Amino acid sequence: MSNEPTTDERIREMVSTNPVLLFMKGNRQAPQCGFSAQVIGILDSFIPDYETVDVLSDPEIRDGIKTFSSWPTIPQLYVDGEFIGGCDIITEMAGSGELFEALGVEPPPEIIPKIHLSDTAAEALAQAIEQTGTPGQFLKLSIDQSWQPNLSMAEKGAMDVMADAGGPEILVDRMSAQRADGITIDLVEGPQGRGFKVENPNAPRMGEMSVQTLKQMMDEKIPFELLDVRTPNEFETARIEGARLLDDEGYNQALALPKETRLVFICHHGPRGESAASQFMAQGFSDVHNLVGGIDAWSIEIDPSVPRY
Repeated sequence: MSNEPTTDERIREMVSTNPVLLFMKGNRQAPQCGFSAQVIGILDSFIPDYETVDVLSDPEIRDGIKTFSSWPTIPQLYVDGEFIGGCDIITEMAGSGELFEALGVEPPPEIIPKIHLSDTAAEALAQAIEQTGTPGQFLKLSIDQSWQPNLSMAEKGAMDVMADAGGPEILVDRMSAQRADGITIDLVEGPQGRGFKVENPNAPRMGEMSVQTLKQMMDEKIPFELLDVRTPNEFETARIEGARLLDDEGYNQALALPKETRLVFICHHGPRGESAASQFMAQGFSDVHNLVGGIDAWSIEIDPSVPRY
């Protein structure tokens, strides 16, 4: 007789030991279907920490969770051992505000964001509303955790507020309101023709850090993470003490850090570090810096014992 736990027992253990657990396709960093990605986006905007189970990597769990919950589709969300629902239900609960209570978190304060529209943008938006909107719909602006704006037509939901835009009526969901406060929308010419340009003073900007500042932070023991984006061979050739190689394991560990963690990216001369820093800013990290000149500048200006190559 096998002592291995049954699939049902494995699932019960998972949902009982993880306060917020999402069964999904893929993982939090790389969803493998649109519905899973949609729920991840919602959860990321509500809570910082939760666990996921990739059903694609375990066929027994993929089939077993559907029987366990009597729900035929993936993803599935459990909170405190209770099945909450799939993608449609989670989306509805997020829009109505019910998801705050389900997750045990306080809703954000209701603020009325101020949006600045150029004359040309206000005229173009009014035309878009007239041409594409239906009765009861408004122009809606959302800004996700990676600070990407999105304009769409939607009906006013329970979690939406009307922005102070001085022109066309613009809805903003309460999760975006603080991020949207003070933005400017203009209409500009680009390679693909005219389009809207959103300038957001709240969005984090990538910092450029000198090797002297990095050395000072180390000397003063200021908390930060030094992430080396070079290849493993380069890392073995020359490294700064305390740096973490950003291989697959290091990447996942870094993504799990609190979003306010100060991150400093280093490569050979600078460009690769800047690219990696941009990726982490897109994941919602707000204190992100690229080391100017990379490890080569460190070898020249700070520590000649670090080999140059």
